[in-house]
Amino acid sequence: MDEKTQFLLNRMIHPEEKEAYRFADQLGEILTEESAQAMIDLIKGDDWEKGYLASRAMSQSNYSQAGLNATIDAIFDKKNKSIQGAFTQILERYELEDKFVDILRIYLFGNFKASQLAETYLNEVEFDISPRTIRKAEKHWKHYLHNPEDEGSVEIKKRFVEPMLQEIKDLFFD
Repeated sequence: MDEKTQFLLNRMIHPEEKEAYRFADQLGEILTEESAQAMIDLIKGDDWEKGYLASRAMSQSNYSQAGLNATIDAIFDKKNKSIQGAFTQILERYELEDKFVDILRIYLFGNFKASQLAETYLNEVEFDISPRTIRKAEKHWKHYLHNPEDEGSVEIKKRFVEPMLQEIKDLFFD
């Protein structure tokens, strides 16, 4: 890693840095393959705040797709259950058009904050949908119905998901 990249990385992850977001944004502009891998390692690491900043940096780089995939993996990592909302919030900085199924999974299986943010993305993002995407979404929906983490939220989620899936299917299969 070059000297400037290392400097920005060190400033970004320093626990007392008040402008860590600014350093993350600057770092994102100059990421190389090597430094992008370092960001992915931070996203998957044990310190969620460093992972959040690393994801922010990745979102502005040429490696944003790898950052998006690592961030979604972090959301579904069981160790991050209590902080899923933070990682879900950073998704707003990424292009989510190809991630309908992942966003639906976050809505269904995420904690309260993650679920609410995912619902917003489902309502606002124009996703690229294919018949295969619909089948995958229905598979996760059926899995959720048979394995809900919170029995009380099934009806609420049913009122949101079933009309949405039906509307998407009507577009393809009418």
